[in-house]
Amino acid sequence: MNDGSSEVFLTGASGFIGGRLLRALASRGVPTRCLVRSAEHFPTRGFCGTQPRVIRGDLLQPETFRGAMEGTHTAYYLVHSMGGRSAFRYKDYIRKDLDAARNFARAAEESGVRRIVYLGGLGEVADNLSEHLRSRQEVARLLQSSRVPVTVLRAANIIGAGGAPFEMLRHLVERLPVMICPRWIDTRCQPIAVENVIEYLEGCLDEPKTAGRTFDIGGAEILTYRQLMQTYARVRHLRRWIFTVPVLTPHLSSYWITLVSSVPAGVVMPLVEGLKNEVVCRDHAIRELIPIRLLSMEEAVRNALGELARGPGGLPSCQSCLRN
Repeated sequence: MNDGSSEVFLTGASGFIGGRLLRALASRGVPTRCLVRSAEHFPTRGFCGTQPRVIRGDLLQPETFRGAMEGTHTAYYLVHSMGGRSAFRYKDYIRKDLDAARNFARAAEESGVRRIVYLGGLGEVADNLSEHLRSRQEVARLLQSSRVPVTVLRAANIIGAGGAPFEMLRHLVERLPVMICPRWIDTRCQPIAVENVIEYLEGCLDEPKTAGRTFDIGGAEILTYRQLMQTYARVRHLRRWIFTVPVLTPHLSSYWITLVSSVPAGVVMPLVEGLKNEVVCRDHAIRELIPIRLLSMEEAVRNALGELARGPGGLPSCQSCLRN
């Protein structure tokens, strides 16, 4: 898709996924145009290769980025507002997400963008999805309602240093020898290493056959959340005991997790609510079009811990909710 005559447009460039993708594209020499609300958290150092162009704008204010996509051939939509500090306000972020997606789709259509690539979430609407997972599907439908072909990648938990799912996992297992958890921890999921997610996002740029299609992306293993915690404990050589109770509500669970982790309740709440839904790949068509080596969860955890060991400033990217 990249014919060398135009740039790639990237939203979420200062976030957990977008920041890593930006570095990957820069290292390949792909000219990239980034839309950012503020330069405060935008990475200005550590690039190897092509330096990105930075445009200030807000997806909730269409007038601030009108014409910003003109001359770009592929637009990555990697904006995802998990929530704020309060567990009672995360639904406000869902509404903002839908407004932002609507504005983005309209701008892409008006600017003649040839393709949108969106990273959404696994789960089927018919499965009584949590509000958070359902909003991921609604964003995908909004983007697909434009005349621009959309590639949708649907992922479950993305495991990597600087991401909220990994930080929740890390703090729970590190700090609690005995864990009292909701029964939903025995729900199956198919987590994926952040490194593999970036490879798939990059691959979409090179493989035109991914245009206009939806793909499930997952790791090499299907696990329960209990097994995911046990995997982390095994990597860290920790002994942990996990018990389930039927009366622990999502609200109580989110506040309990917030007490022992750095992830705010407004972000924990939608993640915990999503535990009730099985998020497993229904097909693996993406593996034929973009063949990569899928990392095991042990490898993903080891890689994430290795990045954390580099100390402050060592992470290639981080979710905004985890920044000081």
